[in-house]
Amino acid sequence: MKLFFETIVPMNYVDVFKGFNVDLFKALKPPLLNLQVKRFDGCKKGDEVHLGVGALGLTIPWVSIITEHGESESEFFFIDEGAKLPPPLSKWRHRHCVRKISKNESVIIDDIQFSCHGGLPVELLMKPILWAQFSARAPIYRQQFSGEK
Repeated sequence: MKLFFETIVPMNYVDVFKGFNVDLFKALKPPLLNLQVKRFDGCKKGDEVHLGVGALGLTIPWVSIITEHGESESEFFFIDEGAKLPPPLSKWRHRHCVRKISKNESVIIDDIQFSCHGGLPVELLMKPILWAQFSARAPIYRQQFSGEK
């Protein structure tokens, strides 16, 4: 199953990518979800992110490995893949990209592929939940990267 989001922000793509750090990660916490950042190495190949995610007092581990990163004259990207996922997720691949639009404007792209235990019926149930969580990132991205600090 796939999800794809684009958010335009009024900041240079290099400066936006510099802001991809643990503070941004914490700011992007989905609503109604508990999130504990236990380890955040960064956004380069081999880095790891260890989380505790949950609700109603229950916390489940989520571990992602950065499997690829790169840059060009017009974009930065990294890919995180789930090594240990909360149910019902069985596969997670998230490509984060910051692409130059102009000198002072960029687009942040969240390109997600996921699978669930139980197959398509469970994935169809999860898709709107994940869509809502990632849709909530757009105003946070715009606030964080407004150029007004």
